[in-house]
Amino acid sequence: MPEKLTEWIREANRILIFTGAGISTPSGIPAFRGAGGIWTTRQPVLYQDFMAKESARTEYWQYKLELWEEHGDAQPNIIHDSIVDLEKSGKVEMVVTQNVDGLHLAAGTSRDLLVEVHGNGTLVECQSCGFEESAQPSFEKFKNEGTCPICKCGGYLKPATISFGQNLKEEDLKRAQKAAKWCDLVIALGSTLSVSPANTIPLIAAQADTPYIIINRDETDHDGLTQVTLRLTGNVEDLFPPAVKEAL
Repeated sequence: MPEKLTEWIREANRILIFTGAGISTPSGIPAFRGAGGIWTTRQPVLYQDFMAKESARTEYWQYKLELWEEHGDAQPNIIHDSIVDLEKSGKVEMVVTQNVDGLHLAAGTSRDLLVEVHGNGTLVECQSCGFEESAQPSFEKFKNEGTCPICKCGGYLKPATISFGQNLKEEDLKRAQKAAKWCDLVIALGSTLSVSPANTIPLIAAQADTPYIIINRDETDHDGLTQVTLRLTGNVEDLFPPAVKEAL
C-alpha cells in the first residue's frame, strides 16, 4: 500500500497537504486529541471567558506558559522537511494545518502556501487592535510579573491561536477552500479529522472526485467514507517521508 502513496504523489501536480498534531509528536509536542491527548486531561479556557474574566486570562496564560517552557524549543522533523521538499519540487498547492506550533514555517514552508487555520502560538495578538509580535517577550513578562500582558492600546494580548468559542479567520478559510477546489490530490497527515470546520477542507476536494489519502496512527472521523481513496494506518514519519523521497 505505501507504494500506492508513492504513485499518487508522483502523478500529482497540485497537492493539498492537510496536517494535524500527529505530525508534530516526533518533535516532542503532544497531541491535543486522540489517545493521551491534552484535552483528555485538561479543560480549555473559552474565548468568551478569556475576554470577560481576569482569572480566566491568568489560567490561560499559565497553561500557555507551561506549554511554551516545555515545547517552545521544538524543531521541525522529517515530516515537515518532506513537505518542504514537495514544495520545492513544485507539487504543493497549499499546506493547511491545524497545528499552532509554527513548525511548518520553521521548516521553510512558504507563507504564501500555508494556512494555519487555528493560528500560530509563537506569536501574540491584541484582541482589540490586531497588533502582532513574537510571543517570547509576553511569556517572559507573565512569568516574571504574574500579570497578563496588555497591548499598548490597552487591549488584551493573547497567543495568536484560535481558542474554543473564537471564530476562525474568514480569509484563512477562504484560501484553504479555494485550494481544496483546485488541487489534484489531498493528503491528510496526523489528524483525527474531528474538528469542524477545519475537517471539511479535505472533504471539499474529495467530494469533487479528487483522490483523498489519509495517513494516521489512530482512527479518524473520515475513516470509512466512500470519498477516501487510500487509508494508511501507522506513524506518519514512517510512511510519508519515504514515499515523498521515492516519488521525487
